[in-house]
Amino acid sequence: MTKLLNYQQLGQGKDIILIHGLFGRLENLNMVAKALAEQYRVTSVDVRNHGDSFHDSVMDYTTMAQDIVELMQHLAIESAVVLGHSMGGKIAMELALNCPEKVQKLIVADIAPVQYPAHHNKIIAGLQALNFSTMKRRQDADKQLAHYVDSLSVRQFLLGNLTNENGNFSFKCNIDYIEKNYANIMQAYQGDNQYLGTTLFIKGANSDYILPEHRSNIVRLFPNSRARIIQGAGHWLHAEKTQAFNRSIINFLTAR
Repeated sequence: MTKLLNYQQLGQGKDIILIHGLFGRLENLNMVAKALAEQYRVTSVDVRNHGDSFHDSVMDYTTMAQDIVELMQHLAIESAVVLGHSMGGKIAMELALNCPEKVQKLIVADIAPVQYPAHHNKIIAGLQALNFSTMKRRQDADKQLAHYVDSLSVRQFLLGNLTNENGNFSFKCNIDYIEKNYANIMQAYQGDNQYLGTTLFIKGANSDYILPEHRSNIVRLFPNSRARIIQGAGHWLHAEKTQAFNRSIINFLTAR
């Protein structure tokens, strides 16, 4: 039996699908979903091994894009605008490149279709080291994670996955499966397809995830693409500059 991603729908109208990034969950894009739901039907998803979706040892982009296809079939969505942030952007690109008929327009937030160096090793080690048996409060998890992750904002983002049922703490992401598939997650797009639909790449001005040297790969795979830079924003551009981010999306969707 097909396992379906957990999802949440808001609004009515033409369909938009939102896909979060690594260690995230669908709630991360709520500020985008709520704004778009005034004009569209917005489906936010938890990708596999994240949020309230199923856990599975396979986690490559072809498979994760197929998860979106199967959810669309379940929801009777023939095609949609697809927006992805970070890892979610790579899933969205994979979907557009493999199943272009499913993607009306593509929006990619602060990621490129390229290989990235490993840069989450301390985060993964810290999350794997969490000792839930000794936790009495959420602050206990933060203290443990602080030995591995200096940034308070990053720790707060990660610990948004912490759940507490009857005093028993657990973590929503399957960190062991993420660690096993980490090389896949950092990988560049592996195929030769092109997506000819209209595409918007949105970059945080202070982020180094999209660089000038990525332009040739982007143009080769997405020849009908344009770029928008959000000033004063880093990789978490949708949270740091929500109004500017949402305005960029709505302008793109309504442009003729």
